[in-house]
Amino acid sequence: MNIKVYTGGTFDLFHSGHVNLLKRCREIASPDGLVIVSLNTDEFIKEYKGKPPICSYEEREHVLLNSKHVDQVVPNVGGVDSKIAIELANPNYIVIGSDWAKRDYYKQMGFDQEWLDKRDIGLCYVPYTREISTTAIKKRMQ
Repeated sequence: MNIKVYTGGTFDLFHSGHVNLLKRCREIASPDGLVIVSLNTDEFIKEYKGKPPICSYEEREHVLLNSKHVDQVVPNVGGVDSKIAIELANPNYIVIGSDWAKRDYYKQMGFDQEWLDKRDIGLCYVPYTREISTTAIKKRMQ
């Protein structure tokens, strides 16, 4: 069985934390599986965060597609309603960083455990890379 793994995010200023997350996605999917990244659009990021990303959607997509851990990049067409992109991807697993374990990921994504169970989707937390973040890189640049 080919395992499909879904993860999503902005992936601005691509860094080692992003690589670690995507590497774990690949390990879960296995070499024969698919890693699908739902990439936030520039418009959604500006609306959600109040400012646009440093890198455009096309630039961020190019970097992701050239990562050996990513098979496919799809736009997060639903914005705050991630269910649309998840249903289009039809994954076996959603993989997220463990930093979400202390936040309400279900509320953020607009679904609950019952919604995942009906679709037979598992939710996996993988270790968050604490030493690096896009926010930390932006602070270094200032």
